[in-house]
Amino acid sequence: MLDETRLFFADLVARDAPVSELVAAKHSYLNNRLARFYDIEGVDGIAMQRVSLAPETHRGGLLTQASVLKVTAAGLVTSPVVRGAWVRRKILGREVPPPPADAGSVEPDTRGATTIREQLAAHRRSEACAGCHRQIDPAGFALEAFDPTGQFRDRYRSTQEGEPAKRYINGHDTVAYKYSQPVDATGELADGRAFAGPDELRTLLASDPVALARCLAGKLVAFGTGRSIEPGDRLAVDRIVAEAAPHDYGIGSLIHAVVQSDLFRDK
Repeated sequence: MLDETRLFFADLVARDAPVSELVAAKHSYLNNRLARFYDIEGVDGIAMQRVSLAPETHRGGLLTQASVLKVTAAGLVTSPVVRGAWVRRKILGREVPPPPADAGSVEPDTRGATTIREQLAAHRRSEACAGCHRQIDPAGFALEAFDPTGQFRDRYRSTQEGEPAKRYINGHDTVAYKYSQPVDATGELADGRAFAGPDELRTLLASDPVALARCLAGKLVAFGTGRSIEPGDRLAVDRIVAEAAPHDYGIGSLIHAVVQSDLFRDK
């Protein structure tokens, strides 16, 4: 899983690929084991290799890679809040304010009686919570189409409610869970644009390359200098993004612009 992400990003840099491919690429790097884990056929051998991704795989870009989906899961369950906040911070570069002291917490119901969306709907009745959740939750709802390990799903798993799962590994039934309620991966971004699942969400995110480029440039500056971006650095980051604009906001071009910037050279 880690190799997939590392090889994927290295390829984007080497090709100076548009920053939109970070979220909407049509390829990735898999071997036979990872492809089988993703339910993708036709990949042979243990060596990692470039693989074209068909639309029905629901894969493409960082948001659908198991390495990201696993670290943004809350242990054995998923949380739209955790994944949505990750997208907002790491992909769009927008801060997520801390929750009010009395916000409480939402724990997914592993029994299968309610979905996390239903629980969050009750949580969002508080206006103090609703404002932030309108910004965070939509992307997280789209990523509910992937379980805590990064496998695609259309139904939640439960310990009590639902029909027994039938999934075999090497000919042996090793599954001890049930298929419960359907996953609702639809949503609406804060600007009113609706999506019907993770594929459409990725398309919407890719349609704003400036926001993606500005976020990535800030992350590259922080990585290259060892310090976080401060308010006074925003204009310098904007200049970096502007330099990469003629190259379709290519990732290699962004790195070159960062290295040539005063932020990096005068660190």
